[in-house]
Amino acid sequence: MKIKLASEDINSVRIRHLERISGEDLKKCYQCGNCSGGCPVSFEMDIAPSQVMRFLQLGRIEEVMKANSMRLCVGCLQCYSRCPKGCSVAAILEGLRQTTLRKGEDFEKIKEIPIPFLQKAPQQAIVCGFRKFVS
Repeated sequence: MKIKLASEDINSVRIRHLERISGEDLKKCYQCGNCSGGCPVSFEMDIAPSQVMRFLQLGRIEEVMKANSMRLCVGCLQCYSRCPKGCSVAAILEGLRQTTLRKGEDFEKIKEIPIPFLQKAPQQAIVCGFRKFVS
């Protein structure tokens, strides 16, 4: 697969906006793969955490937004704790979620949450789940 890189894509307004709202510098990531190795849900993601960073470094934000990765990230920050450069893929994916929710593109209405789930689920799972629906 041939990838055409353009300076306009790599330094696009959308990428700079994502870096600003997430507080992350995409250029710090050097693709060691520790984030993907430690991510508890990477096996279900269309694009693994380290690949998310690479796609964004290449300015391919649309491909990342179409993938299920930003919806599956639970925000556990395992990627951040394992990264030798201190990059947080979770913060980047949260920034993408915020961007799409603010545009009203990806809003899903929560109809009803089963009581047995609420009684058994860890608090972090509930907080992370609801965080995905709040702008």
